[in-house]
Amino acid sequence: MEKGNYQVLLYYNYVNIEDPEQFAADHLKFCKELELKGRVLVAKEGINGTVSGTIENTDKYMEAMHSDPRFEDMVFKIDQADSHAFKKMHVRPRPELVTLRLEDDVNPRETTGKYLSPQEFYEAIRDENTVVLDARNDYEYDLGHFRGAIRPDIETFRELPEWVENNRELLEGKKVVTYCTGGIRCEKFSGWLVKKGFEDVGQLHGGIVTYGKDPEVQGELWDGQLYVFDERIAVPVNKKEHVVVGKDYFDGQPCERYVNCANPECNRQMLCSEENEHKYMRGCSHECRTSPRNLYVQEHGLTEEEIQARLDRIEQEDHAVSSN
Repeated sequence: MEKGNYQVLLYYNYVNIEDPEQFAADHLKFCKELELKGRVLVAKEGINGTVSGTIENTDKYMEAMHSDPRFEDMVFKIDQADSHAFKKMHVRPRPELVTLRLEDDVNPRETTGKYLSPQEFYEAIRDENTVVLDARNDYEYDLGHFRGAIRPDIETFRELPEWVENNRELLEGKKVVTYCTGGIRCEKFSGWLVKKGFEDVGQLHGGIVTYGKDPEVQGELWDGQLYVFDERIAVPVNKKEHVVVGKDYFDGQPCERYVNCANPECNRQMLCSEENEHKYMRGCSHECRTSPRNLYVQEHGLTEEEIQARLDRIEQEDHAVSSN
């Protein structure tokens, strides 16, 4: 396969779509005709997607989207790739593009924080009077984040407003800048901050992806890697230096490799070395390691004796550590 013959497109647009269900059905057919793979969400308030395909077909896709007056100004963030970044193609109608579930919804076309270019964002986060707030989930932050950014203790985006309400003292009276992967979450979240009375609110326009591609800042002041919601899982951002911030779930060593807990009822995402994946049978806890549904055990065909031997080893080593 020719290296770099594929592209991954990341995009969104807040625009009125009258019939999301019909649009989604038509769009799925169109994407399949172009042999694209990915995930596209459609709502009355707009579209949000990531798709992969050959350069030729993704170029055709962008051309077709730009020929629709609703999407003529839509910005596509483009990554070169060696193959598809997804296994299938999904286009789904949704009540909203990013799940905040606010009682009083925010329309980013009317209310949003000030757009900051990568250079403006770089200058803002170097200012000691600026609070930098990560608008992503905890596991995204743990893989990589802007230096000095606050890590909200949240597992899903819809928990973020409540977290802010409970931690207002961290933000009040400060310049608040926020960021996310491609910018779509910040469009709504920064607007919500404005509505809640925060006076000086900025957002990284185009998100971390745009920041990493900017020829001037070159991803500077970003540490770690960027979590992406496709088969790649992690992509680099900082072109000047690479600082590993991720820590192995089991031993705290530097790590940038994500796995899911082998117990499908848990499915916790955790940073984990290959060695520890085997040692702990990809289980985040004793309960998950001994679960009858443990996928690692099934994949490797472990016998009861082999499982017990690994559990004994874990217990011995944990005891040795606690004794020291």
